[in-house]
Amino acid sequence: MPSFSMIWTIVILLAGIGLWYWYEGGWDRRLFKAQPGSICANLNAGQANAWLREHPETQVLDVRSSGEFEGGALPKAVNISIGDAAFETKVTALDKNKPVLVYCAGGFRSRKAVGALKQMGFRNIQHIHRGYMSWQPDTQP
Repeated sequence: MPSFSMIWTIVILLAGIGLWYWYEGGWDRRLFKAQPGSICANLNAGQANAWLREHPETQVLDVRSSGEFEGGALPKAVNISIGDAAFETKVTALDKNKPVLVYCAGGFRSRKAVGALKQMGFRNIQHIHRGYMSWQPDTQP
């Protein structure tokens, strides 16, 4: 028979997971709301793969650390860490009029980058929901 403390641990864990999904859902509804004349989409890995095949002009932005990037990345990805103090300065090297696909390891840092890109005037932003961990190497373009 499970102990009282084990049951409470499970209840607290499930509540924490539920709260995160509730928070993330609200964040996504605000973040991925496109403004007039712009596109901002939250894609799963399969949709992102299809997007890259259909839009070869897409700039791929990896916002993970350089160590994570060296461990594997999407094809044609440029690494500009969201943790870099010069992130916004370095991102100005990208073309604001071309689509950009943003990802990190799990989706948290890249969501922060999406917000920054929107503020900087990027007009077509695609984001990989759940990040690089959701990417299937055998389905890469």
